Order: sequence, then C-alpha cells, then structure tokens
Amino acid sequence: MSGNGRKCLKLLEKCKNIKQLKQTHAQIITSGLGNDNFALSRILAFCSDPHRGSLSHAWQLFEQIEQPTMCICNTMIKAFLHNGDLIKTIEMYIKMLQNGLYPDNYTLPYVLKACANLQNSRLGEQIHGSSVKLGFLLDIFVGNTLILMYSNCGKVESARRIFDEMPWQDAVTWTVLISGYVKWGDVDTARLLFDEALIKDKGVWGSMISGYVQNNCFKEGLQMFRLMQSTDLEPDEAIFASVLCACAHLGALDIGIWIHRYVNLIGIPLGVRLNTVLIDMYARCGYLSLARKLFDGMQQKDVICWNVMISGLAMQGDGDSALKLFSEMERVGLRPDDITFLAVLTACSHSGMVFEGLQMFNSMSEVYGIEPKSEHLGCMVDFLGRAGLFKEAKEIVQKIPSTSNASEKAIAWRALLNACCHHRETQLAELAAEQLMRLERHSGAYVLLSNMYAASGKYEDAKRIRKKMYTKGVEKIPGCSSIEINGSVHEFIAGEKTHLRMGEIHELLEKMNKHLEG
Repeated sequence: MSGNGRKCLKLLEKCKNIKQLKQTHAQIITSGLGNDNFALSRILAFCSDPHRGSLSHAWQLFEQIEQPTMCICNTMIKAFLHNGDLIKTIEMYIKMLQNGLYPDNYTLPYVLKACANLQNSRLGEQIHGSSVKLGFLLDIFVGNTLILMYSNCGKVESARRIFDEMPWQDAVTWTVLISGYVKWGDVDTARLLFDEALIKDKGVWGSMISGYVQNNCFKEGLQMFRLMQSTDLEPDEAIFASVLCACAHLGALDIGIWIHRYVNLIGIPLGVRLNTVLIDMYARCGYLSLARKLFDGMQQKDVICWNVMISGLAMQGDGDSALKLFSEMERVGLRPDDITFLAVLTACSHSGMVFEGLQMFNSMSEVYGIEPKSEHLGCMVDFLGRAGLFKEAKEIVQKIPSTSNASEKAIAWRALLNACCHHRETQLAELAAEQLMRLERHSGAYVLLSNMYAASGKYEDAKRIRKKMYTKGVEKIPGCSSIEINGSVHEFIAGEKTHLRMGEIHELLEKMNKHLEG
C-alpha cells in the first residue's frame, strides 16, 4: 500500500460525519484503493453506524462491490441488525449464502439475534442446524446467542439443552439463561440456576435482581440486592434501577432514599433512566415535592419520564397539576403515547374531572391517532361511573370490540362494577358482575357484589352470592400488606402464621385492644 493510501485510511478513522466520509472516500478511490476490501469494510462500518452514518449509502456502496468478502458481508449484516432492520438482516444472510459464502462465528450470532428479536424459532432452528454442520456449536459466542434465541422464543428447555451441552460457560451464558427463565415467569428455576452459577459478575446478579422485580417479587429483589452487597461487586445503573423499582412498589421509602444517597456517593451520574425510577419511587411513596424537584431539575426528559411524573400526580389525586404537565409536554414538542393518556385519564378519574377526561379521550384518537385500549376504556368507565353517568359508562363497555380477549373486556366490566357498588346501583351491578364472572375465575366480582348487598341491608342476597362463589369453587384471594421498619420490609398475608415474630405481634395487638377497651 502506498503512502498516500495509508494517509487516506488514517483520514477515514478521523471522519465524524457522512459528508467527511464521502470526501475521504473520493480520495481513497483516487489513491487506487477503491476496490481494496479492507478500505471498503472500514467505509461500510462507518456508514452503518446508527449515530453518524447512513445505512442507505452503505447499501448503495455494497451493491457496487462485485465479489464481497465474508468480512464485508458480516459488516452489512451487523449494520442492519444494529439499525433495527431485522428482515434485512435475514435477507442479507440469505444473499450471502446464495453468493456461495459460508457463515462464520461472527455471522451466526448476528443472524441468531435477529431471529431472537423476531421470535422466529423456526428460522433460528435452521441456523442452529447450520451451526452444527459447520462445527460452530462449541463456539461460546454461537452457543450464547442460541440460548438467547430459544429463550426469546419461549423455548427455554431447548435453551437449557444448549447450555448443558456447552463445554464451558462464561458469565454471559449464565446471564442469558437466567434472563430466559425469568422472562417467562419461572423465577424459581432461575434462582436455582443462579445458586449453581460458577461465575457471578454484575450481569448475573443483575439478571436475577431484575428478574424478581419484573415478576413482581419485589421483596425477593431487595433481598437479592442485600446479598450482592456482601460481595466485592459494585452495583451498576441497571441494578439500581431495578432495586428502586422494587422500593417504589413496596413503599420502602427509607431504602429508596438510602439508595439515592449511595448512587450519589459512588458517583454514578443521574441520567434519564435513574432519574425516572427515582421520580417514580418518590411519587409512589407520597413524596411528590421531591419527585417534582428531580423532574424539574432534569435537562433531558424522554416520554417515559413525563409519563411517570404525570402518573405520580394522578396517583395522588392532583388532576389539575397532571393536566398542566400534559399541556407543558405538548408545548415542548414531545408526542404523548398511549401510556401518557392512560396517566391523564387516571388523573381525571381520581379527581372527578369528567369534562376534561372526555376531552382527553376524544383528543387521543382525533388529534394523535392513538387507538384506545382496554385500559383507557376502563378509565373512562371508571370516571363516568364515579360521576353517576351509568348509561354513558355502559355504552363505553359495550363498544369494546368482540375481538378483544377476556382480560381486556374484564378491565372495563370490573370498573363498571366498582362504580355501581360505590353508588349501590344494584341492577347494573348484577349485570356487570355476571359478565365478569363469565370472563374470569376470580373472587373479586363475588366479593364486591356480596359486600354491596350487605351494605344495603340485603343480607339474603349477600348470602346467595357467597354461596354461588363457594359452589363454583372460587376461592377468595387472601389480602396482603407490607411495612418497612428500619430498612427491612415485612410482608403479611391474611391468615398466615409463619412470621418469625408473630407471637410478639399478637401480644402487642392484645395490649392495644385492652387499652382501647379501657
């Protein structure tokens, strides 16, 4: 390679945008390196960068290459994958095969990731077969992405077989399989696998902590975080986000505040993600002023962050502030999504703002073209019912498409039943309860209807509903509550007697009762 050619390649490494790249590319051609595979692969790699390149320019350039090498094909496959064009990733792989090129241990993981994201197990199995034929099954990168592909497609047992057949596993292997189990709700098997893991880095710990939180096992997530603290590992942003989410749902404010201080102490920058979970935690725990202070202090906010703050205001019944924040969101040019409207409609429902709620519901489809989901219809039914507008609420429920699944229909009927029970609208409550009983096997409808009859003095009707519940074998789900004391969360389930300090609790309750009686 000439000195001029080497100079051009150095210039290529310094390019910062597509305009500079095109200028450098022209110099590469004039220096005689226009067909050099190394130079072409570097140009394609730059073009495929989603932040500074141009994928269309990369594709135009690729199509002009008469005999692309494996390296060049891999660059294009990677480019399509990283730009989110999964179909093109697969098509590029097929084109490579048609050109007589065999995939290597770089090609296969890229294509398997595309299959994983598409949840296309059929194609993934074909590529698995190619991996075996080409002798790459023992390759750690191929093995890990096969586990990812099968896990994402819901075939966790197939993923486990790959795991067991691998000659050795690294931290990524354990992380991917644990994440696969928790993705489909099997946290118990995930925990057994975690306990067996020979390597436990941040990724392995993080997959188990986030797995518990994603499956609503918030207390277990906090306990796992405490176990991690006994190691030499320092939590990262993702782990802190999961733990703060657990604190938010448990109302564990003291632990949340401690984690906030810990994050600041070790110098992890409060980016959009961490700020958002902190805002959610403070808002759910009733500290709206702290949540709002964090929100207002953020220089960059995404739609999720706005949604969390609006939801926080909605939960605390501050409908006026929620609507003002929604208007501010529109003014700064952010487009609200379906979650935003769910938060706003919830705020209107909790604050009794019927007119404003109807306006928001209409603008959702008319202004933003967002099709209402069952949750939005449930909110509408809720605040119309709360306002005593039962005819309108019933009409909303009846507008739910017949194609909707049972759980979607149940949301709206449950909202109507709640409103009817609140206003003791007996006839419509019976209709709503009857529809709800058809849609789901849950004790809630029976209990609500029975309690409404009892509150109205109709004890025989209350008994009839309870008897119907027992006859159908529907069991009442026991109530559950939790309390945070000195940084520890204690959970209590109705009828449970397994708490270590249950004797002391009963003694204290007896003393309180005697004190009140006296």
